[in-house]
Amino acid sequence: MNPLITRYALILALIGFISCSPSIEKQFKSSKTSHQGFTGLAVYDLAKEKMLYEYNSDKYFTPASNTKLFTFYTGLKILGDSVPAVKYAIRGDSLIFKGTGDPSLMNPALENSKVLELLSKSHHNLYYYPPVFTEEFFGPGWSWDDYHYAFSAERSVMPVFGNKTTFYFNKNTEPQIEPKIFRDSISYSQRDLSPGIQRNLSNNNFQVSENYSSKKNYTREVPFKYSDRLLLDILEDTLKKKIELIKNPQRSLNFNKILFSIPIDSIYKKILEESDNFIAEQILLMAAGKISDTLKTSIAIDYMKQNYLKDLPDKPVWVDGSGLSRYNLFTPRSLVKLLEKIYKELPQKKLFSMMATGGTSGTLKNYYKAETPYIFAKTGTLSNNHSLSGYLKTESGKILIFSFMNSNYTIPTSELKEGMTEILEKIRDHY
Repeated sequence: MNPLITRYALILALIGFISCSPSIEKQFKSSKTSHQGFTGLAVYDLAKEKMLYEYNSDKYFTPASNTKLFTFYTGLKILGDSVPAVKYAIRGDSLIFKGTGDPSLMNPALENSKVLELLSKSHHNLYYYPPVFTEEFFGPGWSWDDYHYAFSAERSVMPVFGNKTTFYFNKNTEPQIEPKIFRDSISYSQRDLSPGIQRNLSNNNFQVSENYSSKKNYTREVPFKYSDRLLLDILEDTLKKKIELIKNPQRSLNFNKILFSIPIDSIYKKILEESDNFIAEQILLMAAGKISDTLKTSIAIDYMKQNYLKDLPDKPVWVDGSGLSRYNLFTPRSLVKLLEKIYKELPQKKLFSMMATGGTSGTLKNYYKAETPYIFAKTGTLSNNHSLSGYLKTESGKILIFSFMNSNYTIPTSELKEGMTEILEKIRDHY
């Protein structure tokens, strides 16, 4: 048996999940294993409001997408029931609008936004006034060379098409592309590119490996380089209307109208179940715009720390919405406390329906399989780091909160998950 699994199984056998024993940690540390990583575990009984077991629960780990639990809680406390799509004002014969960070505009992964309807039906002259936005397109601590990949779409004040270009390949035919504005921005390479479609770092010129043209029914998403001008070009091409860009208005503008687009729950499900990085980032920007006049991630984070997270056991090191940053650091016991707060905000059935479910949905579809689902949680994975934090339903009907965090390991993540599965199954069966 894999030594890591042996180590995990030993700890669980010692736990018994009756009470925390001083011998547990001693036995855990003395077990022989080649695992050189760092592991933390916290398990909490909701009904008894009592921590059942802790191992390194006060130590900081790289949370990866477990960060989205903090983002989710931010949305719950700030954003309300619907996504704010645009703020706008009517001045004489002009409709002036600005973005709020809403990720739904023409996004194929979400319901139709109401923005196009507003702009297409308006008889006013259309003007776009960008809100205050001082962020870089990538978050702090992101890997800069991931810009070719769909999970690393740029942050922006008024995203369109999810800030991604989608290529549709059908055997031996020219690829279809959305948005269509990029159809003349493709060139082909005889080299085997890795990945097979690459974008220029600073502009929207795409290179496609010629062998991709032989693929049938193949789809690939590549982030595009966002700008206010590109946004308006896409909107004008779609609406067949002229939209002027305003940078320095001659008089102050009072954006006294807000158009709401889609139910907020639909974007929460995307970040919790499917772990959508782009939407998570936009949630923090929208939250910042709700409490200030600037779309800046740190405004939302600082507000949450000062108003709703002061009672966490350990101060979070939190810098982005998605967890792509390696600067983020949380402890297992703080994640457990956060999950307890979230549990108190929503009915259990609704909350669990948004989470990835073991063996059933989202990022857990192929893991923690059982005849009756028992894991409802958020995964988080970066190279050499993997965490799982959420809710566990035991055979006896109890609901436990857990946070299982692993950093700096060198074994395959699949082996790590085997050990985690064995522990979580034992918790399910014996507590």
